Amino acid sequence: MVTKTKSGRGKARSGIESITTCLAFKDRAEEAVKFYVSVFPKSKIVSLSRSQVDGPIPKGKLMGATFRLLGREFTAFDGGPPFSFSIGMSLMVLCRTQAEIDRLWKKLSEGGEQGPCGWLTDRFGVSWQIVPVALGKMLSDPKHGNSGAAMAAMLKMGRLDIATLERAYRER
Repeated sequence: MVTKTKSGRGKARSGIESITTCLAFKDRAEEAVKFYVSVFPKSKIVSLSRSQVDGPIPKGKLMGATFRLLGREFTAFDGGPPFSFSIGMSLMVLCRTQAEIDRLWKKLSEGGEQGPCGWLTDRFGVSWQIVPVALGKMLSDPKHGNSGAAMAAMLKMGRLDIATLERAYRER
């Protein structure tokens, strides 16, 4: 169904309210949620609920958590052995400064694994991309710089370095 807005443009209606990222941990979901909330500003735990009986989720384990990172809502739970994460799904954090990239890279990779091109896996198995905001423009705007050189520089890095990427982008 389409309804008319005040501007006269159509707006589709549906029964869908939102899409939320749900992190299903093998275990340690509560520890992960508390860690993530401590790392990111404007973040908080909204609710935690534990299983009251032994069942698919063992008694006392986190049955559900709702939390916000930088104002964006996520959910999480302890799902048991069948659940694991893959690098095919990651949380991308866009950073304005090198200091913020460095801080997040250090905190999130502690106890985890540092990967190439700004990717890391934290100690809970969740994959992250820690990326400078400016990289998007560098890679998509070949008119004002050398996008290929910026890409080549990025492919040689683990933690991304804004100054090195900008130097490569300015190459002609």
